[in-house]
Amino acid sequence: MADHPKKIVLAYSGGLDTSVILRWLIDTYGAEVVAFCADLGQGEELAPVEGKAQAGGACAVYIEDLREEFARDFVFPMLRANAVYEGTYLLGTSIARPLIAKRQVEIAAAEGADAVAHGATGKGNDQVRFELTYYALQPDIRVIAPWRLWDLNSRSKLIAYAESRGIPIPVTAEKPYSSDRNLLHISYEGGILEDPWREPYDDMFVLTVSPEQAPDKPEYVEIDYAAGDPVAVNGERLSPAALIERLNVIGGRHGIGRVDLVENRYVGMKSRGVYETPGGTILHVAHRAVESLTLDREVLHLRDGLIPRYAEMVYYGYWFSPERRMLQTAIDEAQRAVTGTARLKLYKGNVILAGRKSVQSLYRTDIATFEEDSVYQQADAEGFIRLNALRLKIRARVEGRQ
Repeated sequence: MADHPKKIVLAYSGGLDTSVILRWLIDTYGAEVVAFCADLGQGEELAPVEGKAQAGGACAVYIEDLREEFARDFVFPMLRANAVYEGTYLLGTSIARPLIAKRQVEIAAAEGADAVAHGATGKGNDQVRFELTYYALQPDIRVIAPWRLWDLNSRSKLIAYAESRGIPIPVTAEKPYSSDRNLLHISYEGGILEDPWREPYDDMFVLTVSPEQAPDKPEYVEIDYAAGDPVAVNGERLSPAALIERLNVIGGRHGIGRVDLVENRYVGMKSRGVYETPGGTILHVAHRAVESLTLDREVLHLRDGLIPRYAEMVYYGYWFSPERRMLQTAIDEAQRAVTGTARLKLYKGNVILAGRKSVQSLYRTDIATFEEDSVYQQADAEGFIRLNALRLKIRARVEGRQ
């Protein structure tokens, strides 16, 4: 048909779903398909990707190391905002999608492709995150979402299709859940985890030992910050990606960063997810500690009031929206003073603040001390209290006459 795309760039992982999608796109549209896989820290999972994509019929394969860009331009700005979704989730999967989609659109332009495709289902958040980014960066791009189009709506149908086309599929026992890994975290969903009463198997976890099996002796770690970003671990300066990797190892051996959450998806349903975010959890606590010394009270409170809104923007897929950019500008302005060091004690799943210091500190012992000082006039507090109590006294008198 005339309206069929001629070349499609597919966000490809090498798993069953995207392997089937690759062949399905070729069969359905007769188009060339470019397979793109972003290296965001999946490690050994990337080894077979190129071979699988070529065997599946891809006309070209891109496997690009985006770890530093991911950490520097996506994870770190989000950490500067202390973004946490629904009080618990540090947004490890959410923040990866806009970078994948951004690069996918760029490859489409370089390849002269007239469409992009992804393997997200019609029930989840990722379809929204991918497509909002596509349209924000390339408004006229054609988007193909096979899960919303085909009739391969079960795992058995996917496997049958793969076998009929000679697509290699794993022969090992299937994991009773699905997982997604990047530099910041690993997520687990589906399968046995669909029962929110059921505890996850301990052998499911990859980045962390169970707190029960963690060392009996705590470990101290110091993290240096400059203008809101972590720059060194225990005095050693590291690149953004290397710093997160280092803290993943340190935190992982102490069982740091496991989260079990029933969350509200953007599309309207609740979903149970289990996450491992060891390095991100450490950085969240450390960042808060340095902020406590360096941020003005009203700036801190105003920013904290915006955290849920910022986290929603990331979770829903609005990374490239004008509202997120505007809010990021305000946050980054406040972060200019957030320079200092946090010392943390890691022990059996806990991140315990052990100290903080900063040359930009607003904390003054000569003012805060309980000993005698010559700066703060305690008698001044009486007038302060009287003025702030005035409206309360008036209200009490009015209500007392009723």
